[in-house]
Amino acid sequence: MILPHNFQKISFLILCILVFFTHRNCFAFNEYKFLPDETDLIGELVLTESIFEDTLSDLARAYDQGYNEIKLANPTIDPWLPGEGSEIMIPSFFVLPEAQHNGIVINVAEMRLYYFKNMASGKSFVSTYPISIGRIDWRTPQGKMKITAKALDPNWYPPESIRKEHAEEGDELPKIVLPGPDNPLGRHAIKLSVSGYLIHGTNRPYGIGMRVTHGCIRMYPKDVEKIFEEAPIGTSVEIVNQPYKVGISGKNIYLEVHPELEEHKDQIPDIYSHIISLVQARVKSKGLPKLYPDEVWETVKKANGIPTLVGDLNDQTKL
Repeated sequence: MILPHNFQKISFLILCILVFFTHRNCFAFNEYKFLPDETDLIGELVLTESIFEDTLSDLARAYDQGYNEIKLANPTIDPWLPGEGSEIMIPSFFVLPEAQHNGIVINVAEMRLYYFKNMASGKSFVSTYPISIGRIDWRTPQGKMKITAKALDPNWYPPESIRKEHAEEGDELPKIVLPGPDNPLGRHAIKLSVSGYLIHGTNRPYGIGMRVTHGCIRMYPKDVEKIFEEAPIGTSVEIVNQPYKVGISGKNIYLEVHPELEEHKDQIPDIYSHIISLVQARVKSKGLPKLYPDEVWETVKKANGIPTLVGDLNDQTKL
């Protein structure tokens, strides 16, 4: 059957619109089947092209990335004017943190949350989302805790310390901020067992992936909604600081490096020895590891958050 010319044109236009929105908004895939005995890595790197109106913040939000991580992955790109047709790396490839793979694990160094779900069927899944963390003077606490309560459309009761800070900047905060567009918690708040700290949404989504909070974990509204719905009260939460992560996939050894947080700089005096210890912890009985020193140091130097092949496993070589 031959379609009318106008119908063909309309169909082509609809196809282009569908491709555009699939490309811009539907790519972000947060949940992965987790096979702990096979690999320590999830996801894959993706390349896209910017359009004239894009900024890196726009692309980060479209692909569910944090601002800092997409900026680090694209160091030669102007974050405000990438330009038409610029090739952009989407760093959606991750080494899983060294932590118990159960419940929520947050790595402050990479500003990313991982949610591990072990199903009754025996299958395991992990989903991952970008976050914002506390500024250097309002640090996010580390350690083990759990979810103790949830609130939909919460009131915000700003502590006196925050009200004082705002007042010094000429911004008088009320004692109670009601739900709505001015509430910085967004529509979802998840209370942690460490007093005063939440995982919550935001009314300023373009700040995700930066150190901008007063210590809480801030997420994109659509991401925190998923955690709110899926993670029950009592879910374990572990907050770690791991700027260096090592993962094994098959016979390959990967290293993922993030810039160290300012308050933790120089706490690892011998980086190479630290990486060796991470490799040994990951390898266990999988074989004898061999590292490529040049690749290790280049990955450390770049600190771009992208897992990089830095070694392999075999039966005859040692570190």
